[in-house]
Amino acid sequence: MSPLSSDERRALLDLARRAIVEAVCHGRLANLPPYTSALAQPRPAFVTLHHNGRLRGCMGQVEPDASLMETVARCAICAALEDPRFRPLEPEETGDLEIEISVLSPLVPIQPQEIEIGVHGILIAWEGRRGLLLPQVAIEHRFTRERFLEAACEKAGLERDAWKNPDARILSFTAEVFSQVTLAPAEPV
Repeated sequence: MSPLSSDERRALLDLARRAIVEAVCHGRLANLPPYTSALAQPRPAFVTLHHNGRLRGCMGQVEPDASLMETVARCAICAALEDPRFRPLEPEETGDLEIEISVLSPLVPIQPQEIEIGVHGILIAWEGRRGLLLPQVAIEHRFTRERFLEAACEKAGLERDAWKNPDARILSFTAEVFSQVTLAPAEPV
């Protein structure tokens, strides 16, 4: 799939923020605006929230079962209210929230030696458990390829070296990652 335009990226970021504010401050769902054909396509995505420079929530969907707009809105709300690692977001936190969206490519099998740090995200699946790490996680934590695989196993609740088991599935994806910080200012009209 082709990359999203800066207008499409902006529309997704605006939608994510609106969805969070409506859910957290008003207890209701935001209406989805009209959207382009690229945003109507079913695509997997993750929404990551930071508040005052700290991770505050991250939720996503790897199965593309709804339009990208619907997926981003749903993931934004889940990241704000349902990430089990954090308490639900408070209304006063919504103003200073930094939102990052990762639009994923389809999952494909990969061999451990083919994983490129900063390019590939990974999903380890074994014994009914799954652990997924976005490509930017390896860069942020300065992981080696092996440590990246171990961290995905740990996230799945598996032993660190479970990725070496021949029955473990290692899947990879790439991600188009953006936030308001990474977008250039809008062109004047």
